[in-house]
This record gives sequence, C-alpha cells and structure tokens, in this order.
Amino acid sequence: MNKIDLYFIPSEIQDSDLADRLVIVVDVLRASTTAAVALANGAREIIPVASIDAAGELKQKLGKEHVLLCGEREGVKIEGFDLGNSPAEYEPKVVKDKALIFCSTNGSKAMLKGGQGALCFIGGLVNLSEILRFVLREKKDVAIVCSGSAGKFSFEDAVVGGKYLADLEKKLGRELDKNDGARAALHLYRREEGDLYSALRNSFHGKYLVTLGFEADIREAARLDSVPVAPIFSGGRIVRYQPENVASQ
Repeated sequence: MNKIDLYFIPSEIQDSDLADRLVIVVDVLRASTTAAVALANGAREIIPVASIDAAGELKQKLGKEHVLLCGEREGVKIEGFDLGNSPAEYEPKVVKDKALIFCSTNGSKAMLKGGQGALCFIGGLVNLSEILRFVLREKKDVAIVCSGSAGKFSFEDAVVGGKYLADLEKKLGRELDKNDGARAALHLYRREEGDLYSALRNSFHGKYLVTLGFEADIREAARLDSVPVAPIFSGGRIVRYQPENVASQ
C-alpha cells in the first residue's frame, strides 16, 4: 500500500481510477452508519440500487417475504417503503434475517460506484477501526469515495474521509502518496478532529437533518467505533466482511 486517493463526489471518478483499488465509501450522514447498524442487528444483506423504480422491480423479483424496501429522498422515507435512512429504524426485531433493498439520495449511488474497485467497504465513524483492521491486511492502494450531497461537495464526508486517512497513516507509521483531494480532506480533519460531532452537526446536511428531527442520528453517526462491523459490497450485495468468504479480486 503506497497511494491513497480521495474523491469528494462520485462523478469525479474515471472508470480506471478504482481499478485494483481497495475502496472505502463514506456517507456518514447517514447511509454508511445505517448499513453498519443494520448488519450488526442481523440483516442478511443490503442491496443498493440507483432508483426507486429499480428498488420496486427488484422486490418483485425477489418476492416480498424477508425483503424490505429501505431508503429516502431529501432525508425523508420514500412513500411506500418499509424503512427510511435513520439507523434508529433498523432494530433487530425489524431487520433480522431480512434482505434490505436500499435506495438513498446519495449513498446508494456512491456504493454502486465504489463497487468498481477490487474490494469495497462501507465506512463511517461508527466502524472506522474495524474497517481499517481489514484494510491493513491488504496490499492494495486505497481510494476513499465520499458520497457528497446531490452531486456536490459534502463537508462531513470529507472530514470523515480525512479521519480514515490520518488513522491509516498513523497505523502504518508512514505517509502515503496522496492526491489533492486526500490532502485537502486531511487538512479539514485536522481542523475539526477535536469535536467530530460538531463537524457533522454544523455541516449543511447536518443542519438540514436537525430541521427534520434527526439530530439523534447525527449523535449516533459521530460515536466512534460503536458498531464494530465491516460492511463490504461484493457481488451486488453488502454483507458483513468475512475474509475467508470474500476473496480479493
């Protein structure tokens, strides 16, 4: 592992940028956090899709039993869906042994883009150390893909991406070759590292979630290493990472 690149929005990424890379997709408010919580609470798998229509079509194909439609538009649960994008909704009694078809405004599209890499983890603050534990086992260069917000830069994802970068270099004991996005994210993180909750809450999207009544979700998302689960996107599905079950491509 010699190089780490960070992309502020998925549309920055060229087809070749993720080739043979280990990818970490970051959508801290809230898809990355929700994915970790859902798998920790017993969900069998999460299937990200790009559109509401695709979600409905997939549910018809899979059948209704043991399948839930999950996701949001503009932060609010999609009409007719079973769950939104609040981690608090993904309780064990609701998601255990279920397949979750997931469609969010930003996160699911970033996940699909990240899936072009050799390995693709879904990372937030709640599972940062668990993700890095597996990343450090690999020899591949890393790409961090921030989901952004409606195709634009997202402050909270950049800060969390910078946290991943800082902790990875600290664990390696050396600097990695970084693109400009990675360098900028690291600077942002260094400025905000004393209070990551405030960094999330005071971001544009954080403030918007507060207006919707989701401040508790921001507190959950800021709880470092509270959900030690490493979701990996493999074969079109996000599952708990088991090294013996998911081979590097």
